[in-house]
Amino acid sequence: MQHRLLADIGNTHMHILDEGKILHLKHQEAIDRYQDRELCYISVNHSLDQKIIGIKKWENIASKLMLKGAYETMGIDRKALCLSRRDGLFVDAGSAITVDSVKEGIYRGGFILPGINAYLESYRRISPALDTPINGVIDLDKLPLTTKDGISYGIIASIKALIDQHRDDHPLYFTGGDGAFLNRFFEDAIYDESLLFQGMMQAFSASEKLEIRN
Repeated sequence: MQHRLLADIGNTHMHILDEGKILHLKHQEAIDRYQDRELCYISVNHSLDQKIIGIKKWENIASKLMLKGAYETMGIDRKALCLSRRDGLFVDAGSAITVDSVKEGIYRGGFILPGINAYLESYRRISPALDTPINGVIDLDKLPLTTKDGISYGIIASIKALIDQHRDDHPLYFTGGDGAFLNRFFEDAIYDESLLFQGMMQAFSASEKLEIRN
Protein backbone atom coordinates (compact mmCIF):
# COMPACT_ATOMS: atom_id res chain seq x y z
CA MET A 1 0.00 0.00 0.00
CA GLN A 2 1.39 3.39 -0.96
CA HIS A 3 1.71 6.10 1.67
CA ARG A 4 -0.51 9.19 1.70
CA LEU A 5 0.91 12.10 -0.25
CA LEU A 6 0.26 15.67 0.89
CA ALA A 7 0.59 18.77 -1.29
CA ASP A 8 0.54 22.51 -0.73
CA ILE A 9 -0.17 24.16 -4.09
CA GLY A 10 1.19 27.69 -4.25
CA ASN A 11 1.34 30.35 -6.93
CA THR A 12 4.56 29.14 -8.54
CA HIS A 13 5.27 25.69 -7.07
CA MET A 14 3.65 22.60 -5.65
CA HIS A 15 5.25 21.58 -2.37
CA ILE A 16 4.75 17.84 -1.92
CA LEU A 17 5.48 15.70 1.14
CA ASP A 18 6.61 12.33 -0.17
CA GLU A 19 7.96 9.75 2.30
CA GLY A 20 9.16 12.43 4.70
CA LYS A 21 10.87 14.50 2.00
CA ILE A 22 9.47 17.84 0.80
CA LEU A 23 9.75 18.41 -2.94
CA HIS A 24 9.34 21.83 -4.57
CA LEU A 25 8.11 21.27 -8.11
CA LYS A 26 6.71 23.38 -10.92
CA HIS A 27 2.98 22.79 -11.33
CA GLN A 28 3.08 20.74 -14.52
CA GLU A 29 6.05 18.71 -13.33
CA ALA A 30 4.14 17.78 -10.15
CA ILE A 31 0.99 16.88 -12.10
CA ASP A 32 2.94 14.70 -14.54
CA ARG A 33 4.74 12.90 -11.73
CA TYR A 34 1.86 12.38 -9.28
CA GLN A 35 -1.43 12.40 -11.21
CA ASP A 36 -1.76 8.62 -10.87
CA ARG A 37 -1.11 8.64 -7.12
CA GLU A 38 -3.53 9.20 -4.24
CA LEU A 39 -2.82 12.75 -3.06
CA CYS A 40 -4.49 15.15 -0.63
CA TYR A 41 -3.90 18.85 -1.22
CA ILE A 42 -4.67 22.41 -0.30
CA SER A 43 -4.32 25.21 -2.83
CA VAL A 44 -4.10 28.99 -3.01
CA ASN A 45 -3.70 28.90 -6.80
CA HIS A 46 -7.26 29.32 -8.03
CA SER A 47 -6.19 29.48 -11.67
CA LEU A 48 -5.24 25.80 -11.41
CA ASP A 49 -8.45 24.67 -9.72
CA GLN A 50 -10.27 23.52 -12.86
CA LYS A 51 -7.25 21.59 -14.09
CA ILE A 52 -6.62 19.87 -10.78
CA ILE A 53 -10.23 19.03 -10.01
CA GLY A 54 -10.19 16.71 -13.00
CA ILE A 55 -7.49 14.53 -11.46
CA LYS A 56 -9.60 11.75 -9.92
CA LYS A 57 -7.05 10.55 -7.39
CA TRP A 58 -6.42 14.01 -5.92
CA GLU A 59 -8.58 15.32 -3.07
CA ASN A 60 -8.90 18.91 -1.89
CA ILE A 61 -8.99 18.72 1.91
CA ALA A 62 -9.50 22.43 2.63
CA SER A 63 -12.85 21.70 4.30
CA LYS A 64 -11.09 19.55 6.91
CA LEU A 65 -8.90 22.41 8.14
CA MET A 66 -10.95 23.91 10.95
CA LEU A 67 -9.14 26.67 12.84
CA LYS A 68 -11.06 28.30 15.68
CA GLY A 69 -11.18 32.08 15.35
CA ALA A 70 -10.08 32.17 11.70
CA TYR A 71 -11.77 34.75 9.47
CA GLU A 72 -13.71 33.71 6.39
CA THR A 73 -11.20 34.73 3.71
CA MET A 74 -8.07 33.58 5.55
CA GLY A 75 -5.70 31.66 3.24
CA ILE A 76 -5.90 27.90 3.60
CA ASP A 77 -2.10 27.66 3.77
CA ARG A 78 -2.08 30.01 6.77
CA LYS A 79 -4.77 27.90 8.46
CA ALA A 80 -2.71 24.76 7.93
CA LEU A 81 0.37 26.42 9.40
CA CYS A 82 -1.54 27.62 12.46
CA LEU A 83 -2.93 24.12 13.07
CA SER A 84 0.58 22.71 13.47
CA ARG A 85 0.82 23.89 17.13
CA ARG A 86 -1.65 24.98 19.81
CA ASP A 87 0.47 28.01 20.71
CA GLY A 88 2.83 30.11 18.66
CA LEU A 89 3.59 33.04 16.41
CA PHE A 90 3.91 31.59 12.91
CA VAL A 91 5.91 33.28 10.14
CA ASP A 92 5.63 31.98 6.59
CA ALA A 93 8.25 33.83 4.55
CA GLY A 94 7.58 33.34 0.86
CA SER A 95 6.43 35.67 -1.93
CA ALA A 96 4.58 37.39 0.91
CA ILE A 97 5.40 37.19 4.62
CA THR A 98 2.46 36.19 6.78
CA VAL A 99 2.59 36.43 10.57
CA ASP A 100 -0.15 34.72 12.58
CA SER A 101 -0.81 34.27 16.29
CA VAL A 102 -2.39 31.21 17.91
CA LYS A 103 -3.10 30.83 21.63
CA GLU A 104 -4.52 27.62 23.10
CA GLY A 105 -5.61 26.48 19.65
CA ILE A 106 -7.50 29.70 18.86
CA TYR A 107 -6.46 32.12 16.10
CA ARG A 108 -5.77 35.57 17.56
CA GLY A 109 -5.00 37.54 14.40
CA GLY A 110 -2.12 38.31 12.09
CA PHE A 111 -0.71 40.51 9.36
CA ILE A 112 0.87 40.32 5.92
CA LEU A 113 4.07 41.92 4.65
CA PRO A 114 5.72 41.86 1.21
CA GLY A 115 8.23 39.07 0.75
CA ILE A 116 11.93 39.90 0.65
CA ASN A 117 12.04 39.71 -3.16
CA ALA A 118 9.06 42.08 -3.33
CA TYR A 119 10.88 44.55 -1.09
CA LEU A 120 13.95 44.37 -3.33
CA GLU A 121 11.83 44.81 -6.46
CA SER A 122 10.25 47.94 -5.00
CA TYR A 123 13.70 49.45 -4.48
CA ARG A 124 14.69 48.57 -8.07
CA ARG A 125 11.63 50.43 -9.33
CA ILE A 126 12.65 53.56 -7.47
CA SER A 127 16.13 53.78 -9.00
CA PRO A 128 18.75 51.60 -10.72
CA ALA A 129 21.13 52.79 -7.99
CA LEU A 130 19.02 50.83 -5.49
CA ASP A 131 19.21 47.57 -7.43
CA THR A 132 21.24 45.42 -5.04
CA PRO A 133 21.05 41.98 -3.45
CA ILE A 134 20.36 41.72 0.25
CA ASN A 135 23.20 41.41 2.75
CA GLY A 136 22.35 38.26 4.68
CA VAL A 137 24.83 38.99 7.48
CA ILE A 138 23.83 42.59 8.14
CA ASP A 139 24.51 43.77 11.71
CA LEU A 140 21.22 45.19 13.01
CA ASP A 141 22.97 46.80 15.97
CA LYS A 142 24.81 49.33 13.76
CA LEU A 143 23.54 51.96 11.34
CA PRO A 144 24.67 51.07 7.79
CA LEU A 145 27.27 53.01 5.81
CA THR A 146 26.55 51.65 2.29
CA THR A 147 23.54 51.55 -0.01
CA LYS A 148 23.42 47.75 0.02
CA ASP A 149 23.51 47.63 3.80
CA GLY A 150 21.03 50.49 4.10
CA ILE A 151 18.50 48.59 2.00
CA SER A 152 19.20 45.32 3.80
CA TYR A 153 18.85 47.00 7.19
CA GLY A 154 15.60 48.71 6.15
CA ILE A 155 14.04 45.43 5.03
CA ILE A 156 15.19 43.09 7.79
CA ALA A 157 14.97 45.51 10.73
CA SER A 158 11.41 46.55 9.83
CA ILE A 159 10.28 42.92 9.53
CA LYS A 160 11.99 42.04 12.79
CA ALA A 161 10.50 45.01 14.66
CA LEU A 162 6.93 44.05 13.75
CA ILE A 163 7.42 40.40 14.62
CA ASP A 164 9.08 41.25 17.94
CA GLN A 165 6.24 43.64 18.75
CA HIS A 166 3.71 40.81 18.60
CA ARG A 167 5.82 37.94 19.86
CA ASP A 168 4.99 38.34 23.59
CA ASP A 169 5.60 34.94 25.20
CA HIS A 170 4.76 32.99 22.03
CA PRO A 171 7.07 30.31 20.70
CA LEU A 172 8.27 31.68 17.35
CA TYR A 173 8.14 29.45 14.26
CA PHE A 174 9.45 30.13 10.76
CA THR A 175 8.75 28.31 7.51
CA GLY A 176 8.74 29.16 3.79
CA GLY A 177 11.46 29.83 1.24
CA ASP A 178 13.04 32.71 3.18
CA GLY A 179 12.15 31.31 6.60
CA ALA A 180 15.58 29.87 7.37
CA PHE A 181 17.18 33.20 6.38
CA LEU A 182 14.93 35.35 8.63
CA ASN A 183 15.10 32.85 11.46
CA ARG A 184 18.75 33.79 12.00
CA PHE A 185 17.81 37.27 13.22
CA PHE A 186 15.69 36.04 16.15
CA GLU A 187 16.65 34.39 19.42
CA ASP A 188 15.04 31.06 20.31
CA ALA A 189 13.17 30.86 17.00
CA ILE A 190 12.49 27.55 15.28
CA TYR A 191 12.67 26.95 11.53
CA ASP A 192 10.73 23.92 10.29
CA GLU A 193 9.98 23.42 6.59
CA SER A 194 7.34 20.80 7.41
CA LEU A 195 5.08 22.86 9.70
CA LEU A 196 2.32 23.33 7.13
CA PHE A 197 2.21 19.59 6.47
CA GLN A 198 2.11 18.93 10.22
CA GLY A 199 -0.97 21.15 10.36
CA MET A 200 -2.58 19.19 7.53
CA MET A 201 -1.94 15.95 9.41
CA GLN A 202 -3.39 17.43 12.61
CA ALA A 203 -6.52 18.33 10.63
CA PHE A 204 -6.74 14.77 9.30
CA SER A 205 -6.49 13.37 12.81
CA ALA A 206 -9.18 15.71 14.17
CA SER A 207 -11.48 14.96 11.22
CA GLU A 208 -11.13 11.20 11.66
CA LYS A 209 -11.90 11.46 15.39
CA LEU A 210 -15.03 13.50 14.58
CA GLU A 211 -16.17 10.87 12.07
CA ILE A 212 -15.71 8.13 14.67
CA ARG A 213 -17.79 10.03 17.26
CA ASN A 214 -20.55 10.62 14.72
